[in-house]
Amino acid sequence: MSENRGLRQKAGFPIGALAERTGLAVSAIRYYESQGLITAWRNAGGQRRFERADIRRLSFVMIAQKFGFTIAEIRDLLNSLPDGRAPTPADWRRISGQFRQALDQRIATLEKLRDNLDGCIGCGCLSLPKCALYNAQDRAGEKGAGPRYLMGDSPDDSDNN
Repeated sequence: MSENRGLRQKAGFPIGALAERTGLAVSAIRYYESQGLITAWRNAGGQRRFERADIRRLSFVMIAQKFGFTIAEIRDLLNSLPDGRAPTPADWRRISGQFRQALDQRIATLEKLRDNLDGCIGCGCLSLPKCALYNAQDRAGEKGAGPRYLMGDSPDDSDNN
């Protein structure tokens, strides 16, 4: 059995084995490949093969998606990892630091939403009676669309007049 495992490592993982190891459907692996998150190579028989490091990459993709990261954001993070070799612990620490910054920003936004859910969030709708006090003449709307104060804008003194 260990001989087969060694042979499989040298020959790369076929897509079915990668699917089995990650729990992903083959179609999902093909999609992630088409999005540039992993890269297959072809063996002498023309079959798609994947490196052992792709198991970790796909695991990272699944975790990042559960936290709400887009494919583009995940691709940007993974593009900083080395090609042709498994990422080292230092590589993962670096990428996890970037991941942590984005998560911290999301957590802060969610906390702000939770704490201000029953008040004016600067959306510009003026549908609540007290919004006219916090957002007179829709000044938050001048900063752009959406819940401006939750998105990081802060009301300046001119907004409260």
